[in-house]
Amino acid sequence: MGPALRITRDALTVTLSGLSADDIALLQKIFLVSDRPDRPGFEIPEPGVFTIRGSAHQLRICHERLSRHPQAPRGICSLFSSQLDNYLRSDYKIALRDTVLDLGSRTHVMGVLNVTPDSFSDGGRYASADRAVEHAREMAAQGADLIDIGGESTRPGADPLSEEEELRRILPVIERLAAELPLPLSVDTYKASVAEHALKAGASLVNDISGLRFSPDMARVIADHGAALVIMHIKGTPRDMQQDPVYTDVVREIGSFLAEGIEIAVRAGVDREKIMVDPGIGFGKTVEHNLAILDRLDEFRTLGRPILIGTSRKRFIGSVLDIPQPDQRLEGTAATVALAIERGVKIVRVHDVAQMVKVAQMTDAILKSVHSS
Repeated sequence: MGPALRITRDALTVTLSGLSADDIALLQKIFLVSDRPDRPGFEIPEPGVFTIRGSAHQLRICHERLSRHPQAPRGICSLFSSQLDNYLRSDYKIALRDTVLDLGSRTHVMGVLNVTPDSFSDGGRYASADRAVEHAREMAAQGADLIDIGGESTRPGADPLSEEEELRRILPVIERLAAELPLPLSVDTYKASVAEHALKAGASLVNDISGLRFSPDMARVIADHGAALVIMHIKGTPRDMQQDPVYTDVVREIGSFLAEGIEIAVRAGVDREKIMVDPGIGFGKTVEHNLAILDRLDEFRTLGRPILIGTSRKRFIGSVLDIPQPDQRLEGTAATVALAIERGVKIVRVHDVAQMVKVAQMTDAILKSVHSS
């Protein structure tokens, strides 16, 4: 495995790993010559690893020194430059039909609309088209910025649904909402043919839980329609994903999966500026994995794409708080939403829109105050 770079939020820490002894000796030579009091901190915590800690300005100076050195490994220079720029970026704008989501201005809220009889969170409450449309209206009135419409349950252990049945459930809802609501509509599907019909019916975003892995035509369909895309991480399939998932480094492995998904999409013609990423909380992860992902969410910022997160009412919250009923996990969801926003998430996918809009507004206000002080 070649050199890897990791950036964390604690005073901005760049961790270069997979280095040779010669690489580390060279980095020491490049960076440790300065005796200025504002020099960044450097450390070699273990063999093959070199860390640099400092402000964004200090790290940019480090990169300039590295890039000017004739013997500096080019791979490390390019990693340092691109990933630091990505980590610090916040000016994301996603074009969705007639709407532009300015994700740099505030956190956006995606309302969940499960048009399924077997949803884990709402027990099929919105399985009929009329009830689904009514609930979408309610979420729009409560402040949702976009609506995510799904016709197939992807809860742990769920069996696949036929394309015909999935379309029967969601198309009438998408068609009615596209004609009635000004909000952008997302379709939650991993099937290319379902995505194509949904985009023709009025959706402008595809939320693919498989990260483009389950349907080889998905990226092409999205590109053909000029649609936006959420690439989510999953380990396995909904049917088997919770059967003892194992990772060496859960965040690094998810990051690699998402980076590969971005490149799959771009090669197929999807506009990179219309791609979002989702680490897939609960999709092939233990409670400990999910908590580690939340703690290290900011590391996904190095991908250079806005992060979407879906923790709402999920099983790991119930496990931590000992609450078996999904609709009783409001406070636990609120804690994860606030933390996710602090870590740099731009869109939160939630069931309880009215409450989470307030959580997002309050968290945004705190962060704005901190950054302006």
